[in-house]
Amino acid sequence: MRRIMMMVLRLFYIAPYYFYRIWNYSRQENGNLDEAYAYIKKVTKAANHAGRVTIEAHGLENIPRENGFIFFPNHQGMFDVLVFLDTCPVPFAFVYKQEVRNVILLKQVIRALGAIGIDRQDIRQSMQVIKQMAAEVKQGKNFLIFAEGTRSKMHNKLLDFKGGSFKSAQMAKCPIVPCALIDTAIPFDEKSIRPVTVQIYYLPPMYYEEYQTMKSTEIAEEVKRRIEAKIAEVLLEKKQKSD
Repeated sequence: MRRIMMMVLRLFYIAPYYFYRIWNYSRQENGNLDEAYAYIKKVTKAANHAGRVTIEAHGLENIPRENGFIFFPNHQGMFDVLVFLDTCPVPFAFVYKQEVRNVILLKQVIRALGAIGIDRQDIRQSMQVIKQMAAEVKQGKNFLIFAEGTRSKMHNKLLDFKGGSFKSAQMAKCPIVPCALIDTAIPFDEKSIRPVTVQIYYLPPMYYEEYQTMKSTEIAEEVKRRIEAKIAEVLLEKKQKSD
């Protein structure tokens, strides 16, 4: 949490205004999502800069031109969503675990973007979330969901992807965008405030025509495979450069 404290301290002079603006967006029913997202993106960039985190984004051209798709990244830590808010050029909402719904500022961001809370211990509620997300994606909203279900504590090594997470894409018949996050556990999960660089790779999407005959578990395995392959490729290149 040291880096979070550094972010707050370095932005103390303007943080109350940032909070007020986001709080105001969170109170607006049927508000302008594009406007709210643009402002949250601005605040996220300022916070990441204050926290001495550099984000290298690759593959932005792979993000579908038409809205109504779902990002499926690996999950390393609390910083992951900030990577997307900093780099993704189009608005999206995300699925979050119910335990964080009352965290200050995150609570307001959740409301402003129309994020959805999920209780993974409640199968019925989880299925309702999947159906709700599918319905909203059909209407042109973009989403992010972590298919591992919880963050991996092994940094760049992935947990198994849960097939149930992909049922929303199957219902919506929408593009699936695999995303590889590299070193994103470092900013918030390590007790350090040293400058750090993290990476995100937006991989080519899987369109419905590609996965329509696959089971949700098969889709999960394929998306995981693509992300693991990209992470291995990047880490190998990094190792070769350092040798």
